[in-house]
Amino acid sequence: MNLRGAAALKYFARPHPASAGALIYGGDAMRVALRRQELIANLAGPQAEEEMRLTRLSGAEAKADPTAVLDALKAVGFFPGSRVVFVDGVTEAQAAPILTALDGWAPGDAALVVTAGALKKTSKLRKAFEAHGKAVAVGLYDDPPTPEEIDAAIAAEDLRLTDAARREIEALARSLDPGDFRQTLTKIALYSGGEEVTPEAVALMAPATMDAGMDDVILAAAEGQAARIGPLMQRLEGQGVAPVTLVIFATRHFQQLHAAATGTAQPWGPNREAMARQARAWGTPRLEQALALLMDTDLTLRSASRAPQMAVMERALIRLAMMART
Repeated sequence: MNLRGAAALKYFARPHPASAGALIYGGDAMRVALRRQELIANLAGPQAEEEMRLTRLSGAEAKADPTAVLDALKAVGFFPGSRVVFVDGVTEAQAAPILTALDGWAPGDAALVVTAGALKKTSKLRKAFEAHGKAVAVGLYDDPPTPEEIDAAIAAEDLRLTDAARREIEALARSLDPGDFRQTLTKIALYSGGEEVTPEAVALMAPATMDAGMDDVILAAAEGQAARIGPLMQRLEGQGVAPVTLVIFATRHFQQLHAAATGTAQPWGPNREAMARQARAWGTPRLEQALALLMDTDLTLRSASRAPQMAVMERALIRLAMMART
């Protein structure tokens, strides 16, 4: 059968023990790999590899030995427990031994898990798994993760989030590819150590690619380049960057400028020369005014205010740019 959305998520999380297996396909290899890992773990358990209950084959190996997949399905394992035969990266040209194995599957055999790239509706692989009464076909596409998928990822890391941190996580999910998103959640879990996760923790663990985009708009504000702020904010909003994340990074930037202006620390990082110049140009009094503005903006963003949050943040950055010119 063909599974989508919530039905597919339910199958990956709790596959029926008598399942013949699944075809997981899609153009994003990382999405496919993550779901394949989840499914195999839930079909055979975390010790399947060590207990030799998981057989791995490539599509090329399956084609080179047409009986290898079916033989692996029928083999009797040394250790008790469910078995899985995993065939990776199968193409239409390598479909024949997979179709033969699926047709020959019987209750008590190992489950067959097959991964493939993007497949057309006319694909023989798709048609075979969709038509099989005990197997499923799941296509994965480059759509943003659903709330259910985000919830599942958060639960997998056992994270406890504040409401603001939850919004930050949702923004990360929209802007990162699945592998980077899961790695970031793992980093956040390790960083938090079981404590409730705050937006600051999420911002600290965000990948450097997001940092670079935010650096551009923050530097524009610090340099007095007000005309650049609107287009940069539109780009960040399209990438899913949350206003709270942006105010955290902006506050950190101006705190560093203040420390440099007062002589308590030197600027660091890839923009240290620009920051040293900004610290001299702003001076301590105006930097303190900038930090007060950012603190007020932070409080507004975290309050029950109904003002559009991205507009609030953009207005604050423009005000900073105007301050830089005085």
